[in-house]
Amino acid sequence: MFDFEKLEVYQIAKGVVTDSLKIIYSNAALDTYIKEQWKKASMDILLNLAEGTGRMTNADKKHYITISRSAVFECVTILQILGETGGLPLTEAQGLYERYEKISKMLLGMYRSHE
Repeated sequence: MFDFEKLEVYQIAKGVVTDSLKIIYSNAALDTYIKEQWKKASMDILLNLAEGTGRMTNADKKHYITISRSAVFECVTILQILGETGGLPLTEAQGLYERYEKISKMLLGMYRSHE
């Protein structure tokens, strides 16, 4: 098992990303640009978290954690727009929002632990 797979934040993020991708792939009515941007941002959360875990210096680790957390913010912005425009049921958007918020807080804690 790789180090990043042992992280609780990685496991939670993987679940949220998987659920987001299921929505993206099953909703043909969503705008293609929004789908692609959401897909990219979702994957960036996981990919940067994994890559940062493999880095050796605290500065490098913090850099990738920051990118991962920024990708969470992108996903939340997309969720808000989809929820407000009817592209996604508000209850579904709210459930994902709460999970993204938890990930953001965990990533911030990780960032601070590397100071």
